[in-house]
Amino acid sequence: MQRLFLLLLLCLVTSSAKTQAPESHIPLYETTAHINFLASDELQGRRTGAPGNFVAARYIAEQFRAYGVQPLPNAQDFFQLWPLESVVPPSGAVLTVGKQAYEYRKDFILLSGKALQFKGNAVFAGHGWVDATSGHDDYKGLDVKGKVVFAASGLPDDNNLMTAFNSASTKQKLAEERGAVALIELYRLGFPWPFALQFFGRPSHRIGEENPQSTGNLPYGWLKEKGNDPIAALVKGTAQKVILSSSGGSHSTQLVTNVVGVIEGTDPVLKNEYVLLSAHFDHVGTGQDGGGAFTAEDSIFNGARDNAFGTTALLAAARVLAQNPPKRSVILLACNGEEMGLLGSKYYADHPLVPLQQTIFNLNADGAGYNDTEHVSVVGFGRTGTDELLIQAAEDFGLKILPNPMPEQNLYDRSDNASFAAKGVPSVCISPGITAFDQQLMRYYHQTADHADSIDMAYLHKYCQTFARMARLLADSPQLPTWKAGDKYEKAGKALYSK
Repeated sequence: MQRLFLLLLLCLVTSSAKTQAPESHIPLYETTAHINFLASDELQGRRTGAPGNFVAARYIAEQFRAYGVQPLPNAQDFFQLWPLESVVPPSGAVLTVGKQAYEYRKDFILLSGKALQFKGNAVFAGHGWVDATSGHDDYKGLDVKGKVVFAASGLPDDNNLMTAFNSASTKQKLAEERGAVALIELYRLGFPWPFALQFFGRPSHRIGEENPQSTGNLPYGWLKEKGNDPIAALVKGTAQKVILSSSGGSHSTQLVTNVVGVIEGTDPVLKNEYVLLSAHFDHVGTGQDGGGAFTAEDSIFNGARDNAFGTTALLAAARVLAQNPPKRSVILLACNGEEMGLLGSKYYADHPLVPLQQTIFNLNADGAGYNDTEHVSVVGFGRTGTDELLIQAAEDFGLKILPNPMPEQNLYDRSDNASFAAKGVPSVCISPGITAFDQQLMRYYHQTADHADSIDMAYLHKYCQTFARMARLLADSPQLPTWKAGDKYEKAGKALYSK
């Protein structure tokens, strides 16, 4: 009898502790209202730069204001404006290396650049990369002025598709600054070439320059090698002649915005450290812009799961953390342009409104949907020393942790947390429960069927409570997150926090 009494007492104490957690008071009606609005037809798929995207940004900003979240210095109210450059690739091009001709949009593509008629020399420049921090310089001792530069895709230590895509504008700029007439990357990525042709051969987007005419005009593209062709000899150092012509592409720039605010911490010392919460609020828009199948009856890619779901979690965290602030300060960042290549988070990481040295962690909310409502997925589990806190937060709301689902998909580097990890900030991405890209998931992922009324609102509510609880535990923890020894981002972390 005494043992039974103790067990009942323990259950009551545990239940009481969970009930007293501020996150338990996040109202279901409010998380439901947020996702219903953000994924509504009126917002037209929230494509970055489109009117519905600006409406979503205003909605998030006004929710921040209503909750008592404060604007950050150097932001325009709650908005961090940044230039989005839209690039239309050339419609036609010709490339010959030595005696080998390559067919446009079959063997090679140009992603951007001005019109060109060139006949001259080619040169191989490693990965075409320069890193002042490590001293790596593929152009050292190499004369590329007035020549077409060929370079390996990706970076010297990272041949991931997203890395290759995100480094493209920098590599283009590096070649242009050194006087090259064009840059062609040798496509050596795991992503199938036919899909790369289809996906990257259409209009693309990048963060614009302050003076968009100063750089970005250099013809830039990708080529799929044919094996024992002149490219192989070029890589080995044998000089090659090249003929390259291009009809020229076009580009335009407009200002778009992230939405960002801050909640000041309560501890007089720890409030100078910040936990960064992030979620992207953009989606892919309507019709052909959406990239998937659509009909005359439904051409809007509402993006309830990707990522009105995560944005709702960010708003729920804003509400409860502003009402009951934790010890550390909290930055709330609704990122734009994620679907265009993590652009908004990359811009913030390059132009932080609070120094990144003071940002101890990034907790990101994003996902492709869910097929398991008993779990939340933690992409990056085991890498930052925060596992126990994340498990505790999930258990507080009856959920379990699904660590690092589908590692072959490299999900960690495919969402906004990667922008901060690259700078050295420990980070994880909290996603809904996902076990596979199965039929249940693909029915909605980037499809017009992804409406708010298809969402399990009770599960969304638990996900939001869990995300907010994770944020509080991280912001109150006496222990600082740190990269696991040997992690690919450990070196960047040491460099960031030693400044």
